[in-house]
Amino acid sequence: MNDGFPNRVVMSVEVVQSYSGLRFFGSHTQKKARFVMLTPDSSNAILQWLQQWRRSGVSHLSFEKESLEALHSTKASGVPAAVVPVTAVATKVITPAAPSVSMTPNVGKSESPTPNVPAPFSATATGPVSEPDSLSAQPEITTTWTHLALSEGGRNDQLEILRREVTQCKICTDLACSRKQTVFGVGKVTPRIVFFGEAPGADEDRVGEPFVGKAGQLLDKIMAASRIKREDVYILNSLKCRPPGNRTPTESEIEACRPFFERQLNILQPEYIVCLGSVAVRAVLRTTESVGRLRGRFHSYRGAKVMVTYHPAYLLRQESAKKQTWEDMQFLMKDMGIVLK
Repeated sequence: MNDGFPNRVVMSVEVVQSYSGLRFFGSHTQKKARFVMLTPDSSNAILQWLQQWRRSGVSHLSFEKESLEALHSTKASGVPAAVVPVTAVATKVITPAAPSVSMTPNVGKSESPTPNVPAPFSATATGPVSEPDSLSAQPEITTTWTHLALSEGGRNDQLEILRREVTQCKICTDLACSRKQTVFGVGKVTPRIVFFGEAPGADEDRVGEPFVGKAGQLLDKIMAASRIKREDVYILNSLKCRPPGNRTPTESEIEACRPFFERQLNILQPEYIVCLGSVAVRAVLRTTESVGRLRGRFHSYRGAKVMVTYHPAYLLRQESAKKQTWEDMQFLMKDMGIVLK
């Protein structure tokens, strides 16, 4: 897909066309790159190209008018384009966004947890995990999976290739230096549900598997109460490495891992994604809206319905939020055709 960056980037007409309407900003430190248009579609080429620029310190792009005209012309003709110049400007990459799509009416939505209400799972309190109450909202992304679903064997093969790439990643120097190992993800590769969390903790860093500590034990109880088997779902995090001291992941760390978890989701192609906590929301839905304002309805990520609920680590600290989490799981399972009481 990429041969000798920054001189040549190989991608498909369809991928570039879908990104050609993006708005990019910047005014200094201009660099040059070239596109070579090929078919068939290379689904992650544009993400890899942006990631290469990000790694080199460039974070803002602006397309020359001639480049966009050439891309539009190529799309119309269906003929591979010649090398097209594109200007990259150093600031911040703006990623595509579209308005959110609500797939069902609001159900059981509550702005704040109700104290001391029993739920069919329990746990002991531990250290604090923050869940922001009110942050500025940003549009969610609505699109489709970028390639046809693979066979189970094909998914295993692609996930193994991706896992090896993750193992070698050292983009976030402080995380790479402090980690014991990367935590890729685990579970069924043809899942209906993907649980999407925040970042590995000390236990996950030691074992190499997501959600194996106290928060993972509570997640197991939540799934069991919802008649979900852990072996029937896939579990992953926004970050593949443990942040030092279990601190909240930064935006740059989430963006560094984005090509990995987006490719992972694109391979898995679940029917449902359950975002556990605000970091997962930022990663999947690209919004800083609070969990309390997003829960109680479905959102959209590519071909999946996205449900937002509280992170199990937050529930360990805030017992009162378990009622809302149970309502969320009832909402999810009802949409799947399973009624929980």
